[in-house]
Amino acid sequence: MSLRSRSITIARAALTKELHLSSVSASSAQRAWQRSLLQNNTNTSMASSYSVDFFTLRTFSTKPEDAATDEPAAADASTDDKTEETAEKASSSSSSSSEKNGEEADKKIAELEQQVKDLKDNLLRSLAEQENTRRIAKRDVEQARSFAIGSFAKSLLDTSDNLSRALDAVPEELRHDHDHHPVLATLYEGIAMTDDGLTKAFAKNGLQKFGLPGDKFDPNIHEALFEYPDPNGTAGNIGQVMKKGFMLNSRVLRPAEVGVIKAP
Repeated sequence: MSLRSRSITIARAALTKELHLSSVSASSAQRAWQRSLLQNNTNTSMASSYSVDFFTLRTFSTKPEDAATDEPAAADASTDDKTEETAEKASSSSSSSSEKNGEEADKKIAELEQQVKDLKDNLLRSLAEQENTRRIAKRDVEQARSFAIGSFAKSLLDTSDNLSRALDAVPEELRHDHDHHPVLATLYEGIAMTDDGLTKAFAKNGLQKFGLPGDKFDPNIHEALFEYPDPNGTAGNIGQVMKKGFMLNSRVLRPAEVGVIKAP
């Protein structure tokens, strides 16, 4: 039940009670007048006229009911208008609050998405850096393992060079002459066996000799000490080897010292 209906019902009940009291008072007054008129032997027509007057008064007493009814109706109408305005204001306030909350939620979501993107980028960068660090460390370990004997091998290169010089110092015709020069032949064989053993030990540890006459000159692995013309050789090739080069695991440990043939 609305506020207006309840107000109308209360007003009607109050007016009905008032009219009932008025009618009771009118009936009592009418009976008093009638007794007075009967006692004074008054004309019956006057009593009836008085009755009519009382009934007329009773009829007139209903007029305030209409005024009282109209006033609560107007009050109820104004109350309904105020209620509607309040409801509209509350609705507009609720809608604006909802829009504001929605904007704040969208802004918060955008900030969280940006944070997730930044964290993912940082994570990927960290993983890439870790992978690079592992790869570099692995390469360094392999290089350290491969070239750990570099300094030791360099100290033995002079020994290999001396053995090569000793072999070259024996003339070719006497190297295997056990009949006339058995001591020299035996010495040559011993030096050759020593040189072969050292060369095998070098190869077992990744150290190899290079630089032979007739090879193409390569400035990355050869060191040219001089050039000379040779009609029997090819220009740009190695004609003479002063010192053989050594390479440790595909890295030049010492370049070969050579003489290069030039065009005549």
